Amino acid sequence: MRVYKHPTRQEWAELLQRPTKDATQLNETVAGVLREIRQRGDAAIREFEERFDHVQLEALAVSEEEMQEAETLVSPELKQALELAHRNIYTFHAAQRFEGRKCEVTNGVTCWQRAIPIERVGLYIPGGTAPLFSTVLMLATPAKIAGCSEIVLCTPPNREGKVNPAILVAARIAGVSNIFKIGGVQAIGAMAYGTESVPKVYKIFGPGNQYVMCAKQQVSLHDAAIDMPAGPSEVEVLADHTANPAFVAADLLSQAEHGIDSQVLLVTTCEQLIPQVEAEVERQLALFPRKEIATQALEHSKIILVNDCDEMMELTNQYAPEHLIIETENYMELADKVVNAGSVFLGHLTPESAGDYASGTNHTLPTNGYAVAYNGVNLDSYQRKVTFQELSAEGIRSIGHAVELMAAGEQLDAHKNAMSIRIKSL
Repeated sequence: MRVYKHPTRQEWAELLQRPTKDATQLNETVAGVLREIRQRGDAAIREFEERFDHVQLEALAVSEEEMQEAETLVSPELKQALELAHRNIYTFHAAQRFEGRKCEVTNGVTCWQRAIPIERVGLYIPGGTAPLFSTVLMLATPAKIAGCSEIVLCTPPNREGKVNPAILVAARIAGVSNIFKIGGVQAIGAMAYGTESVPKVYKIFGPGNQYVMCAKQQVSLHDAAIDMPAGPSEVEVLADHTANPAFVAADLLSQAEHGIDSQVLLVTTCEQLIPQVEAEVERQLALFPRKEIATQALEHSKIILVNDCDEMMELTNQYAPEHLIIETENYMELADKVVNAGSVFLGHLTPESAGDYASGTNHTLPTNGYAVAYNGVNLDSYQRKVTFQELSAEGIRSIGHAVELMAAGEQLDAHKNAMSIRIKSL
């Protein structure tokens, strides 16, 4: 990790830039795959599964027999952990239920909102080197609470045509049974357009590699909504003289192991902490199977020494991290100053991995600076708030003339007439 000591505010913008790539070829490749899926449906999916996942599939859907087999392949201990996480995720998201209240805004004019679930949603669950069965719980649990009537889950199979059993067990715990063995861009296309086997959905959720994220953004232009734009995963750790260097290093590495394009950032007010963290990173890194991935991620990660907590928070809100861990003596005071972040982890005993798995908060979060405008997945992500209004005769008298004047001012005579005709009827 590169170390920057007391950079000026003028240097911050360049310092906080994320790694970037030329996406021209990526966009063209993804568009080509999506075009084939739209035109040829299941046949194209099978071809792309053979090309990208190296598997020939007879059936795209996961069968009940495969679901039952998965139950025997997952240890009782892991199943208990999944159930514990599901309970906490359910509790946290159920507390977000919306209760609309009728509001009489003026005499005879009543308005209200009602939360209505999105009928069909699609969930993408990555497989590969890190099968994210925890993401099944994060995405499916609020979808069930919201009342989505159809939940479609796509996840890549292995070369034997099997889905990771923990993904299937997590799906059963969360109440999802409509599961397909489809990975990558082809999964996003299948859910966005619909095929002979895969139902079309109205909104797509879930993380993925650069191809998946590019596909989500392309289909969002015309065919399906998406949870949020996203880039590689990231964490920022704030630390002072009270921080435990081993904890800080562990938090940085837990994010660095996600992928070679992940970014981790340590911002500290304590210069003495920096060499201690660097030594701990080296020591812990040697112990991990994914050390090569983490090492590459660390190459574009940074340690920044700032003057005080005010600078620390100003820089943080400018960076807008996906995950923010505050390991300082005054962490609750700093928490009140957080403006831009996806999810915040407070104190020395709260690692990011708690939120990734079992604290109950959602781990599907805005990255790449999108936290300035987007929030992470929550219950509202699966619902639309529909507004209602009702006017009585008294309501017509209250606002009718104002509506006529405003419509006339905008030269929309039919708008004016729709109100005028009612005023005359009274």
